[in-house]
Amino acid sequence: MTQKFDFTVNGKPVSVALDNEETPLLNVLRNELDLMGTRFGCGLEQCGCCTVLIDGVPEKCCAKPVWSVAGKAVVTIEGLGTPQRPHPLQQAFIDEQAGQCGYCLSGIIVSAKALLDKNPSPTRAQIAQALDDNICRCGSHNRIMRAVEKAAAQLRAGAPS
Repeated sequence: MTQKFDFTVNGKPVSVALDNEETPLLNVLRNELDLMGTRFGCGLEQCGCCTVLIDGVPEKCCAKPVWSVAGKAVVTIEGLGTPQRPHPLQQAFIDEQAGQCGYCLSGIIVSAKALLDKNPSPTRAQIAQALDDNICRCGSHNRIMRAVEKAAAQLRAGAPS
């Protein structure tokens, strides 16, 4: 039986009709809403590639059933900025060349956004803790840390978020 699920994605209301309420949010984002920035990594909610913000909280969505976000606000990497006007975090990651393959970066950037929304002046230890659930196999951790610190400074200085 087809069910309808209403929620907000990147500030826009969406409604999806699905036969299976257990369909993972990641599948809905990619296959129904054509938002390809959020990635499938492990499928077990362990690597962080699929991290999105749900009501401002970073959550992995590769196994999260779509029914669990009904009525909630979801933000993906596409909701942060545009190629013409990237979010300060996105720009800092570009400036610092904070990724090699880039596969994990959407989850890392979204997790960093949640941190900076709560704490505009995080220490390196706080940044490391906030990104602890995001795995990057390329070894770009030092550049990632620098990018988050740079974005935090820019946001504190008044860069639009």
